[in-house]
Amino acid sequence: MKDYYSGKSVLVTGGASFIGSHLCESLVDAGARVSVVDDLSSGRKENLSLIQDQITFFEEDLREYTVCKEVTSGQDIVFHLANIHGGRGFIETHPAEISQNLVIDGNMLRASHHNSVDHFSYTSSACVYPTNLQVSDTEMQERYLSEEMANPFIKGAALADGEYGWAKLMGEMALSAYGKQFGLKGVSCRLFTVYGPRENESHAIIAFIAKAVLGMDPFEVWGSGKQDRNFTYVSDVVNGLMLATMKINDCRAVNIGTNEITTIADAARLACEIVGHTPSKGFFFDTSKPEGVHARAASTMAQQDWLGWSPEVSFEDGLRETIQWYTDQVDRGDLAKNLPELLFER
Repeated sequence: MKDYYSGKSVLVTGGASFIGSHLCESLVDAGARVSVVDDLSSGRKENLSLIQDQITFFEEDLREYTVCKEVTSGQDIVFHLANIHGGRGFIETHPAEISQNLVIDGNMLRASHHNSVDHFSYTSSACVYPTNLQVSDTEMQERYLSEEMANPFIKGAALADGEYGWAKLMGEMALSAYGKQFGLKGVSCRLFTVYGPRENESHAIIAFIAKAVLGMDPFEVWGSGKQDRNFTYVSDVVNGLMLATMKINDCRAVNIGTNEITTIADAARLACEIVGHTPSKGFFFDTSKPEGVHARAASTMAQQDWLGWSPEVSFEDGLRETIQWYTDQVDRGDLAKNLPELLFER
């Protein structure tokens, strides 16, 4: 993989974010000439501290087309991660802001075509999959979501998860359109519930760790706790992104996720166990809070066939690494004061 990226000019949009910063580190390690554009609305320059002298950084807003034209000039590859997003609490309470992702994606594709970018890697989401396939009724449920199940041109394959999911599905469609009409090479990578160091408390795993660190009792879990996810560790996601970009050129979509399924309740219990917190009053499942779809798991057959790859980090191992990072850097006083807001912010 290093041979492929070495010497290439690579732009990472949203590169100061949780996932983006890890990707930038791996690209620098592979010998790429990395540029980053981020408006720092949710990303942090500190996330890039290990490579700050080895990258070019632009603090800009990609809702402005002139910015997109500037940053894509001279780039061989664009990894497009930038978007307005957050945990379930944020995306369900900020639909208008989420819809602006359509503008960002459109600008970036148009500018990349204008500047003859060779390959466009679009970071999509499992939220593109029809919500009616992710229900509790096992007769209607698709246990493992495969790539062909989300397609705006197939009847019954387009019922994405809210404004965020629809924007991602339309981003995939737009990339495919640029491939059809202009020959732009690319891939859409559908990420499944990424977690790891540098993520924030608006996402489930860090929220559980934060609550365990504070000794919350009873321990609050949003929803029934019976809903499940493929929690995929960030280093695996980065490897999947880089491999997919290297191996897929025809703008198709591919899942990037583990085949390990974990319920939300089990994730919360394991986080408490590793932190060393035993809630004496037990777990409180707050069904008034957003919980998302009931069952969401990736089919990993295509990523194995097309990429020759599977994630390597188990949920428990990744959770231990994440807890170690979090407890080393968190200010418990600030956390106790600000947690209610952090759970809903970006």
